[in-house]
Amino acid sequence: MRIHLVLPLLLATGLVAACSSLQPDPGAPGRAGTAAGACQADPVAWAVGQPANEEVMRRVWRESGAGLVRPIGPGQAVTRDFRRDRLNVHIDRSNIITAVDCG
Repeated sequence: MRIHLVLPLLLATGLVAACSSLQPDPGAPGRAGTAAGACQADPVAWAVGQPANEEVMRRVWRESGAGLVRPIGPGQAVTRDFRRDRLNVHIDRSNIITAVDCG
């Protein structure tokens, strides 16, 4: 009888624990003169027009110095919070990168 009260609590606790573990990668490849994990979009401007495949996305992540990469598809809802360690990669319906920016 009490299991229906405990189950939602356990589920909520698990979700909070999972979200709290989403932290920037401390080993992110920071650029010289910047804090490790700080995003730099200018060095990856070359990616606009490229396919958003695994190889290109890995290179973009590495060269941007960002701790996180957030691919954003057409019409996809995203949070508007600013994170200096996050690179946004905008992708069109054909899986082509249309823009890169930090935030």
